[in-house]
Amino acid sequence: MKKAILSAACLGTTMAFGQVKDTLQTQNVDEVVMTASRKKENIKEVPSSITIVGEKQIQSQLTVNSDITSILQYTVPSLGTNSGQTSNTGQTLRGRQVLVLIDGIPQSTPLRNGARDLRSIDPSAIERVEVIKGASAIYGNGADGGIINYITKRNKTDQKISGISQVGFTGQSYGGTLGVRASQLLSGKVNRFDYTLSLAYERTGYMKDADGIYLSPTYSTAKMDNYNGLLKLGYTINDNQRIEASYIGYSSRSDLNLGLSTGKYGIKPTIGDGVGRGLETTPQGTPKNHNIRVSYDNKNLFAGTSLNINLYYQDFKTVYGYSDTFFNGGQSNVLSKKTGARFNFDTQLWNTANSQGEIIYGADILNDQTVQKLEDGRFWTPNMSMTNIAPFVLAKVDLLKKLTLKAGLRYENIKVNVDDFNTLSVIKSDGTFTKSIPVEGGKLTYNALVGNIGVRYNIEPYINLFASFSQAYSINELGRILRTSTSETIKSLETKPIIVNNYELGATGQLSNWLNYELTSYVSTSKLGASFVQSPDRALMIQRSPEIVYGVEGFLHFTPAKWIQFGGSYSWMEGITSLKDDGDYSAKINNSRISAPKVLAYIQARPIPTLSLGVDMLHSFTQNRFNPNVKTGLYSYGEGYVPEYTVFNFKASFEVNNNWRLSLGIENVLNKKYQPAIAWWTARDSEFINAPGRRGTFMVEYKF
Repeated sequence: MKKAILSAACLGTTMAFGQVKDTLQTQNVDEVVMTASRKKENIKEVPSSITIVGEKQIQSQLTVNSDITSILQYTVPSLGTNSGQTSNTGQTLRGRQVLVLIDGIPQSTPLRNGARDLRSIDPSAIERVEVIKGASAIYGNGADGGIINYITKRNKTDQKISGISQVGFTGQSYGGTLGVRASQLLSGKVNRFDYTLSLAYERTGYMKDADGIYLSPTYSTAKMDNYNGLLKLGYTINDNQRIEASYIGYSSRSDLNLGLSTGKYGIKPTIGDGVGRGLETTPQGTPKNHNIRVSYDNKNLFAGTSLNINLYYQDFKTVYGYSDTFFNGGQSNVLSKKTGARFNFDTQLWNTANSQGEIIYGADILNDQTVQKLEDGRFWTPNMSMTNIAPFVLAKVDLLKKLTLKAGLRYENIKVNVDDFNTLSVIKSDGTFTKSIPVEGGKLTYNALVGNIGVRYNIEPYINLFASFSQAYSINELGRILRTSTSETIKSLETKPIIVNNYELGATGQLSNWLNYELTSYVSTSKLGASFVQSPDRALMIQRSPEIVYGVEGFLHFTPAKWIQFGGSYSWMEGITSLKDDGDYSAKINNSRISAPKVLAYIQARPIPTLSLGVDMLHSFTQNRFNPNVKTGLYSYGEGYVPEYTVFNFKASFEVNNNWRLSLGIENVLNKKYQPAIAWWTARDSEFINAPGRRGTFMVEYKF
């Protein structure tokens, strides 16, 4: 079975879907990518799948919806559709978890995945998003499906001060409160100093479906205050040396006070009933996400060798809504603090007219302290402290300006200290209690050598080929295992790590001056994967079993004239597992990880130089991979039937003059009534919710 799948995966590409869509607005393509090799390089030298979402496209999508999870679902083909809520549960990349970074600082909490890592920064502070698709170990633990790195804005001018001011309003056509949004960007350079300051505030209004009914208050983004601040200071010591320091702060809190009217799965949606519950003592959301980074660059440390050092600190907290499943009820949170350092050396081995070779090497050091508690102080997981020391080496050779070879190794050395704790008493679905038991902590040690190898051959403009093999190493979600423990010691729990092997083959090119294409296929395997499944009492548990995930994705981009462009992408994946570990991959990985096939399409025109008009379409196909229980007629978690849906968004901008711009965006312009995919595949009454109806945003921008 495995061989058959590998031989079938014989088509491919390096994806840059978002990057290509930017061309009409920028008239050139930013070909520099940093995340793939932890250094600046041309995208044509990277033998792996990449999507770059550029600044112009982020701004265009921001006019429609400021939620970064929505922006990504319209710009990254193989990323799952969003939930429309604060949680990014189910928004996997190629059927596996993704590692989220901000300027290389990890935002994900793999020890206890809170599914809030994608919504950790306001898009107004982002210059571009670099998405490395497929397993990767280059930034450490958690990148089973790839990496999403938010690259923040920087100064690009020699002026002492320049900036962009924006004010916007959002609302739906059903009455109720308006949302308001304001952001300010200032940047400049004074002698050898440069700076960037970005501030953003948004107050969202109520969220309603296509019939004007309040959406479910669970994990709601309605009535939410979002704050974001970025301060970046740089000093260029000389032509070779530079030091930079930055702070990024993000906060989102909802004071929505709606009651919950639970619906019926597949029949009646769960809604907000307009009557406040008053049970939540803490506003749900992410009240704090502080990121501090200091970097030093030396382009000529010694002969042919450059150095980059990054020191960082992150302090993160997210809070969930009230739940009566806890004894006496309560709200849970996830708290995480990370301290880390990255050391990169880059030595040029040779550099001639026709070839060059270099070696990148160094080490990463990370301490991650994570815990999940209730707001009243009760521990749901113990305190977990992970220390990761990982040396690495990457060799790169370019021949004849056409052929690029890459190979690398990384040695993961991870130690986790787990405190003693008592599990929480939780109410089961049948009304009985799980008793609290004491669990003895201890130390866990993980070691592994992971690697990657890839080749890219830029034959002619109309066809470039690449093939690659890469691995990722992840600690399974330890916190979730521990909080549901029935054992009195962690030594008897299944805590083995996840090692993913990813294989890709691809083709990309430009067939003419007006047609670009890309196509990629992939297979990822793991001897011991991890998926959420439903236990007999309908609680969630982690299933460990061998896995294979495989799929294809690609896009076409047409520019028949300078004033118009259009195109689209398609992504499809499947996941299978061997529950008995006997090589019989007859079971399927559920829909919580394997997204339905997705088509993205767009058309963008500039009928006159000052006016831009565009329409985006997202079509999610039917997903019917499982059958309900014969006796109960109910689907298990993650196995629900998902019907297809199609959504259209409209966006327009008008440049009044060189300084002023007016923008209008309309999400779900046809006011389509539908449910997001997560509402169906969870197969739960409380999570069967409608998506937002038509919602408009008007923005005024002043640039100086």
